[in-house]
Amino acid sequence: MISPIALPRVMRIGGGAADQIGDVVLSLGLSRPLLVTDSFLVNNGAAAKLVDALEKAGLAPRVFGETVPDPTTDSLEAGVRALAEHQADSVIGFGGGSPMDTAKALALLGVQGGQMRDYKAPRNNVGPVLPIIAIPTTAGSGSEATQFTVITDSRDDEKMLCPGLAFLPTAAIIDFELTVSMPPRLTADTGVDALTHAIEAYVSKKANPFSDSLALAAMATIGKNLRRAYEDGADKTAREQMMLAATQAGIAFSNSSVALVHGMSRPIGAHFHVAHGLSNAMLFPAVTAFSVRAAESRYADCARALDVATTDTDDRTAAEALVTALSDLCRDVHVPTPKDYGIDKAKWDELIPIMAEQALRSGSPNNNPIIPTDAEIRDLYAQIYS
Repeated sequence: MISPIALPRVMRIGGGAADQIGDVVLSLGLSRPLLVTDSFLVNNGAAAKLVDALEKAGLAPRVFGETVPDPTTDSLEAGVRALAEHQADSVIGFGGGSPMDTAKALALLGVQGGQMRDYKAPRNNVGPVLPIIAIPTTAGSGSEATQFTVITDSRDDEKMLCPGLAFLPTAAIIDFELTVSMPPRLTADTGVDALTHAIEAYVSKKANPFSDSLALAAMATIGKNLRRAYEDGADKTAREQMMLAATQAGIAFSNSSVALVHGMSRPIGAHFHVAHGLSNAMLFPAVTAFSVRAAESRYADCARALDVATTDTDDRTAAEALVTALSDLCRDVHVPTPKDYGIDKAKWDELIPIMAEQALRSGSPNNNPIIPTDAEIRDLYAQIYS
């Protein structure tokens, strides 16, 4: 089997790496980047620090700080205008998954035009696009190293997966020091998101030896460090390890795939405005329990990587231990159910058929060890509510 593997051309990893943004942009032959970020990073001065580094390198940056959580087709319009007004030759996505997803979308729209719904799966997008430089400030999405962006269609609240090499950043700067101020809830949600990426990449029907090695390494690291980072945000060792694991998991699923958890998670985020990592966490134990019988040996490997089973444990017992371990992890980092989150049950039940349809349409469930039916997805949504 030949596995197509794609990675960012340039990666700078380590504490203080963000200070090298000017050198990275110059090395790519670029001069007019649009820094795509959010109001929080503008207001706390982090964006200004990057602008200063860019200007000291002789570059001409402009800041677009109007990204929103779970970016929508409507929210992209101002960014497309900012690209044109600045005559930008590149985009820098600075922040969590939402600013990076926004930057990826703008890089494509700024060259090809149209609407993001024109580029959603199953279309495979290969370009042309503006060069993308990604600088994550959370340890979770892995978007700095993936061939995907996720944008919500403002017309019908469909959270669209848009795949292809067009969305792979040219450069990624991974600086764990940017994550030290993350609050516990965000640390937990993004950390469970990274673990979901790693496990789904490993059990996916598209898994390969390259993605497997990174997925297992990420699992082992997250298992040792997520609770530490959640309990003590100032633990720099745990922060550094979680940042590295998130990128490893991102590379793994970008070169394999995600599966049913992500397919079901996107509609929850779109309809109920639940953060992506949190909606993944809500689903993770139940979807794993549903899927585990179809790939016991693969899930058993995950259990061993997380150190909740040993090489002497038979596969069935190890796979069952993984399901228990995921439930324990979500309990320990206080993942709420949809009910506890405050979602109205009548509204939840009303939208289950639409969410199931959108989950299947995304294509991600087709990569799952068990390809679910519409009825099975509906049942899983009903199970996790409370």
